[in-house]
Amino acid sequence: MEEALKNLAAMEYPGRLIILGLDPSASHCVIIYAITGRSSSSQARKLELKDNRIWTRPTDEEALKKGNVDLLVYPALSLFRSLAVSNGKQTADVEASWAPGLRADEVLKIAHAKWSYEPDAPNYTPRISGTIVPGPKAALAIIRRGGDGSTERTVFPLRLDPGKGKLLSTYAGQNADPLPSFLGEPLDVEIRKTNATETAEGLYEILQPAYRVSVACVFADVRDPGLNHIFIINRHDRE
Repeated sequence: MEEALKNLAAMEYPGRLIILGLDPSASHCVIIYAITGRSSSSQARKLELKDNRIWTRPTDEEALKKGNVDLLVYPALSLFRSLAVSNGKQTADVEASWAPGLRADEVLKIAHAKWSYEPDAPNYTPRISGTIVPGPKAALAIIRRGGDGSTERTVFPLRLDPGKGKLLSTYAGQNADPLPSFLGEPLDVEIRKTNATETAEGLYEILQPAYRVSVACVFADVRDPGLNHIFIINRHDRE
Protein backbone atom coordinates (compact mmCIF):
# COMPACT_ATOMS: atom_id res chain seq x y z
CA MET A 1 0.00 0.00 0.00
CA GLU A 2 2.87 2.37 0.69
CA GLU A 3 3.93 2.28 -2.95
CA ALA A 4 0.38 3.06 -4.04
CA LEU A 5 0.31 6.06 -1.69
CA LYS A 6 3.97 7.06 -1.91
CA ASN A 7 3.10 10.75 -2.34
CA LEU A 8 1.21 10.65 0.95
CA ALA A 9 3.85 8.52 2.68
CA ALA A 10 6.37 11.29 1.97
CA MET A 11 4.32 13.78 4.01
CA GLU A 12 5.07 13.94 7.72
CA TYR A 13 2.08 16.16 8.42
CA PRO A 14 -0.53 16.62 5.66
CA GLY A 15 -3.24 18.10 7.89
CA ARG A 16 -6.56 17.14 6.38
CA LEU A 17 -6.69 15.33 3.05
CA ILE A 18 -9.12 14.28 0.34
CA ILE A 19 -8.68 11.55 -2.27
CA LEU A 20 -11.11 11.09 -5.18
CA GLY A 21 -10.83 8.31 -7.75
CA LEU A 22 -12.10 5.00 -9.11
CA ASP A 23 -11.53 1.46 -7.88
CA PRO A 24 -9.63 -0.94 -10.20
CA SER A 25 -12.85 -2.33 -11.67
CA ALA A 26 -14.25 1.16 -12.38
CA SER A 27 -17.49 0.05 -10.71
CA HIS A 28 -17.10 2.30 -7.68
CA CYS A 29 -16.17 5.93 -7.13
CA VAL A 30 -13.78 6.24 -4.20
CA ILE A 31 -13.91 9.11 -1.73
CA ILE A 32 -11.47 9.31 1.18
CA TYR A 33 -11.31 11.94 3.90
CA ALA A 34 -8.60 11.79 6.54
CA ILE A 35 -7.72 13.92 9.54
CA THR A 36 -4.30 14.32 11.11
CA GLY A 37 -3.77 16.63 14.06
CA ARG A 38 -0.90 18.00 16.14
CA SER A 39 -2.78 19.78 18.91
CA SER A 40 -4.85 18.14 21.64
CA SER A 41 -7.98 19.91 20.34
CA SER A 42 -7.44 18.65 16.79
CA GLN A 43 -6.87 15.11 18.06
CA ALA A 44 -9.97 15.17 20.28
CA ARG A 45 -12.22 14.24 17.35
CA LYS A 46 -13.68 11.29 15.51
CA LEU A 47 -15.62 10.71 12.30
CA GLU A 48 -19.19 9.45 12.64
CA LEU A 49 -21.85 8.43 10.09
CA LYS A 50 -25.34 9.82 10.58
CA ASP A 51 -28.17 10.36 8.09
CA ASN A 52 -26.04 9.94 4.94
CA ARG A 53 -23.39 12.35 6.21
CA ILE A 54 -20.07 11.73 7.92
CA TRP A 55 -19.44 14.27 10.66
CA THR A 56 -16.49 15.26 12.77
CA ARG A 57 -17.52 14.85 16.41
CA PRO A 58 -15.67 15.58 19.67
CA THR A 59 -14.20 12.78 21.75
CA ASP A 60 -13.22 15.16 24.55
CA GLU A 61 -15.33 18.31 24.88
CA GLU A 62 -12.85 20.10 27.16
CA ALA A 63 -9.84 19.36 24.94
CA LEU A 64 -11.81 20.44 21.87
CA LYS A 65 -12.60 23.82 23.46
CA LYS A 66 -8.87 24.64 23.51
CA GLY A 67 -9.13 25.08 19.74
CA ASN A 68 -11.59 26.87 17.44
CA VAL A 69 -14.66 24.64 17.68
CA ASP A 70 -16.21 26.29 14.61
CA LEU A 71 -13.28 24.98 12.53
CA LEU A 72 -13.10 21.56 14.20
CA VAL A 73 -16.70 20.26 14.07
CA TYR A 74 -18.42 20.03 10.68
CA PRO A 75 -20.01 17.68 8.11
CA ALA A 76 -17.01 16.20 6.29
CA LEU A 77 -18.83 14.08 3.68
CA SER A 78 -22.32 14.23 2.21
CA LEU A 79 -23.53 11.09 0.44
CA PHE A 80 -26.51 11.84 -1.72
CA ARG A 81 -26.97 11.85 -5.52
CA SER A 82 -23.89 14.00 -5.76
CA LEU A 83 -21.03 13.33 -3.35
CA ALA A 84 -19.47 16.21 -1.42
CA VAL A 85 -16.43 16.28 0.86
CA SER A 86 -14.45 19.05 2.57
CA ASN A 87 -12.42 20.02 5.62
CA GLY A 88 -15.05 22.43 6.95
CA LYS A 89 -18.57 23.74 6.96
CA GLN A 90 -18.34 24.47 3.23
CA THR A 91 -19.36 20.81 2.70
CA ALA A 92 -22.98 21.93 3.03
CA ASP A 93 -22.49 24.47 0.24
CA VAL A 94 -20.83 21.91 -2.03
CA GLU A 95 -23.83 19.64 -1.47
CA ALA A 96 -26.34 22.44 -2.05
CA SER A 97 -24.61 23.84 -5.16
CA TRP A 98 -25.11 20.78 -7.34
CA ALA A 99 -27.89 20.82 -9.90
CA PRO A 100 -28.50 18.55 -12.92
CA GLY A 101 -26.30 19.60 -15.83
CA LEU A 102 -23.59 21.26 -13.76
CA ARG A 103 -20.03 19.99 -14.10
CA ALA A 104 -18.14 19.05 -10.95
CA ASP A 105 -15.76 22.00 -11.30
CA GLU A 106 -18.71 24.39 -11.73
CA VAL A 107 -20.23 23.08 -8.51
CA LEU A 108 -17.05 23.82 -6.57
CA LYS A 109 -16.68 27.30 -8.07
CA ILE A 110 -20.20 28.15 -6.91
CA ALA A 111 -19.73 26.57 -3.49
CA HIS A 112 -16.40 28.29 -2.78
CA ALA A 113 -17.43 31.76 -3.97
CA LYS A 114 -18.33 33.04 -0.50
CA TRP A 115 -15.58 31.23 1.45
CA SER A 116 -12.03 32.23 2.33
CA TYR A 117 -9.14 30.38 3.98
CA GLU A 118 -9.52 29.57 7.67
CA PRO A 119 -8.82 32.40 10.15
CA ASP A 120 -6.33 30.40 12.21
CA ALA A 121 -3.19 32.56 12.14
CA PRO A 122 -0.32 31.95 11.63
CA ASN A 123 -1.18 28.84 9.57
CA TYR A 124 -4.20 30.23 7.70
CA THR A 125 -5.27 26.68 6.87
CA PRO A 126 -6.58 26.27 3.32
CA ARG A 127 -10.12 25.07 2.74
CA ILE A 128 -10.16 21.98 0.53
CA SER A 129 -13.23 20.45 -1.10
CA GLY A 130 -14.17 17.78 -3.60
CA THR A 131 -17.23 16.50 -5.39
CA ILE A 132 -18.28 13.63 -7.63
CA VAL A 133 -21.43 14.27 -9.66
CA PRO A 134 -23.45 11.86 -11.83
CA GLY A 135 -21.51 10.79 -14.90
CA PRO A 136 -19.43 10.27 -12.90
CA LYS A 137 -17.40 13.48 -13.05
CA ALA A 138 -15.11 14.79 -10.32
CA ALA A 139 -13.20 17.86 -9.20
CA LEU A 140 -11.11 19.11 -6.29
CA ALA A 141 -10.65 22.68 -5.09
CA ILE A 142 -8.55 24.67 -2.64
CA ILE A 143 -8.82 28.15 -1.10
CA ARG A 144 -5.40 29.47 0.00
CA ARG A 145 -4.09 32.67 1.51
CA GLY A 146 -1.97 34.62 -0.95
CA GLY A 147 1.29 36.27 0.05
CA ASP A 148 -0.48 39.61 0.30
CA GLY A 149 -3.32 38.21 2.40
CA SER A 150 -5.68 37.82 -0.55
CA THR A 151 -7.91 34.81 -1.11
CA GLU A 152 -6.78 32.47 -3.89
CA ARG A 153 -9.38 30.00 -5.19
CA THR A 154 -8.32 27.17 -7.51
CA VAL A 155 -10.44 24.37 -8.97
CA PHE A 156 -9.06 21.17 -10.52
CA PRO A 157 -11.33 19.15 -12.86
CA LEU A 158 -10.32 15.49 -12.56
CA ARG A 159 -10.19 12.61 -15.00
CA LEU A 160 -11.45 9.42 -13.36
CA ASP A 161 -9.44 6.37 -14.43
CA PRO A 162 -9.70 2.81 -13.02
CA GLY A 163 -7.33 2.25 -10.10
CA LYS A 164 -6.27 5.91 -10.03
CA GLY A 165 -6.96 8.79 -7.70
CA LYS A 166 -5.96 12.36 -6.91
CA LEU A 167 -4.93 13.64 -3.49
CA LEU A 168 -5.31 17.16 -2.12
CA SER A 169 -4.21 18.09 1.41
CA THR A 170 -4.32 21.28 3.44
CA TYR A 171 -0.57 21.37 4.05
CA ALA A 172 2.49 20.57 1.96
CA GLY A 173 3.68 17.86 4.34
CA GLN A 174 6.49 19.44 6.37
CA ASN A 175 5.97 19.52 10.14
CA ALA A 176 6.93 23.18 10.49
CA ASP A 177 5.73 26.40 12.11
CA PRO A 178 3.87 27.97 10.51
CA LEU A 179 2.60 25.06 8.44
CA PRO A 180 3.19 25.56 4.70
CA SER A 181 0.04 25.34 2.58
CA PHE A 182 -0.36 22.75 -0.18
CA LEU A 183 0.79 24.13 -3.53
CA GLY A 184 0.44 22.93 -7.10
CA GLU A 185 -1.72 20.27 -8.71
CA PRO A 186 -3.35 17.41 -6.78
CA LEU A 187 -1.02 14.44 -6.35
CA ASP A 188 -1.35 11.08 -8.08
CA VAL A 189 -2.19 8.01 -6.00
CA GLU A 190 -3.06 4.45 -6.90
CA ILE A 191 -6.19 2.73 -5.63
CA ARG A 192 -5.39 -0.98 -5.60
CA LYS A 193 -7.94 -2.36 -3.15
CA THR A 194 -11.48 -3.26 -4.13
CA ASN A 195 -13.34 -2.33 -0.96
CA ALA A 196 -13.57 0.53 1.52
CA THR A 197 -12.27 -1.46 4.50
CA GLU A 198 -8.92 -2.44 3.02
CA THR A 199 -8.45 0.97 1.39
CA ALA A 200 -9.06 2.81 4.66
CA GLU A 201 -6.80 0.45 6.62
CA GLY A 202 -3.97 0.89 4.14
CA LEU A 203 -4.19 4.67 4.23
CA TYR A 204 -4.42 4.77 8.03
CA GLU A 205 -1.20 2.77 8.29
CA ILE A 206 0.59 5.26 6.03
CA LEU A 207 -0.20 8.24 8.27
CA GLN A 208 2.28 9.14 11.00
CA PRO A 209 1.07 7.40 14.21
CA ALA A 210 1.66 10.49 16.33
CA TYR A 211 -0.69 12.62 14.23
CA ARG A 212 -3.31 10.35 12.64
CA VAL A 213 -6.84 10.93 13.95
CA SER A 214 -9.46 9.50 11.57
CA VAL A 215 -9.97 8.04 8.10
CA ALA A 216 -13.28 7.61 6.27
CA CYS A 217 -13.50 5.75 2.96
CA VAL A 218 -16.57 5.47 0.75
CA PHE A 219 -16.99 3.17 -2.24
CA ALA A 220 -20.01 4.50 -4.14
CA ASP A 221 -21.56 2.41 -6.93
CA VAL A 222 -21.20 4.37 -10.19
CA ARG A 223 -24.63 3.15 -11.35
CA ASP A 224 -26.37 3.98 -8.09
CA PRO A 225 -24.63 6.51 -5.80
CA GLY A 226 -27.08 5.50 -3.07
CA LEU A 227 -25.30 2.15 -2.79
CA ASN A 228 -22.28 2.87 -0.61
CA HIS A 229 -19.77 0.76 1.24
CA ILE A 230 -18.41 2.92 4.06
CA PHE A 231 -15.60 2.22 6.51
CA ILE A 232 -14.39 4.59 9.22
CA ILE A 233 -11.30 4.30 11.41
CA ASN A 234 -10.96 6.46 14.51
CA ARG A 235 -7.78 6.58 16.54
CA HIS A 236 -9.89 7.14 19.64
CA ASP A 237 -11.49 3.70 19.18
CA ARG A 238 -8.16 1.93 18.72
CA GLU A 239 -6.26 3.29 21.69
